[in-house]
Amino acid sequence: MREIQFRDAIKEAMSEEMRRDESIFLMGEEVAEYNGAYKASQGMLDEFGPKRVIDTPIAELGFAGIGVGAAINGCRPIIEFMTFNFSLVAIDQIINSAAKIMAMSAGQYTCPIVFRGPTGNAGQLGAQHSQNFENWFANTPGLKVIVPSNPYDAKGLLKSAIRDNDPVIFMESEQMYGDKGQVPESEYLVPIGQAKIVEEGSDVTIVTFGKMLPRVVLPAVEALKKEGIKPEVIDLRTVRPIDYATVVNSVKKTNRCIVVEEAWPLAAISSEITYHLQR
Repeated sequence: MREIQFRDAIKEAMSEEMRRDESIFLMGEEVAEYNGAYKASQGMLDEFGPKRVIDTPIAELGFAGIGVGAAINGCRPIIEFMTFNFSLVAIDQIINSAAKIMAMSAGQYTCPIVFRGPTGNAGQLGAQHSQNFENWFANTPGLKVIVPSNPYDAKGLLKSAIRDNDPVIFMESEQMYGDKGQVPESEYLVPIGQAKIVEEGSDVTIVTFGKMLPRVVLPAVEALKKEGIKPEVIDLRTVRPIDYATVVNSVKKTNRCIVVEEAWPLAAISSEITYHLQR
């Protein structure tokens, strides 16, 4: 094991998969010459060249569409949005093309594409750059949605996403790119759709994902322990599909549940989980 930053886990995942499969390429604004807006593709242009690490104009609808077309025709594109707020410019390509092509073609075509980039708030970004769209994309048939909380999961889940034959939304927190964590030297995958019990407990189940785990939940858990409360912490990792079984089994044990996420509360992932538990 070695300690690396979140951004390096992202880079390693993409680089390892691109070495393994020549049909994979990275496309987005400033991913090549500038090494990525958050340095998540640093050095990749030097290794893979401009045909596989491609700088684009500021035109998300255009390069997302190119990625969808390439995926349908046998490639495995990774499309980086500088922020998922900008994915709204390309949302027709994501929702009406990538997510629907298998159904619209009666199974003749798949669309193995990854849309990735930062989500949520960060420092001094303003309202237009601080939104959370996990629930939007999770509510779209045909998409898988991943929100990792640490470098280990980020690398393993991104590798799984790149290999997946369905379109995957891979959402990273801008505030976490500098976070450090233990990652194995050897290659590994983290399965999509499998939650992780971060800490076992008996008094209350705390369900979360993404930035909220290290920034909010884990510090709160330490405070609860000092009061003699033993929480069980579940990191969803994937919000589409949701690993309901792990959550339900935990709540059967604790009889209490708190869901923590960074989102507008109406029709959020937390709303779905609490509804599922109570129905």
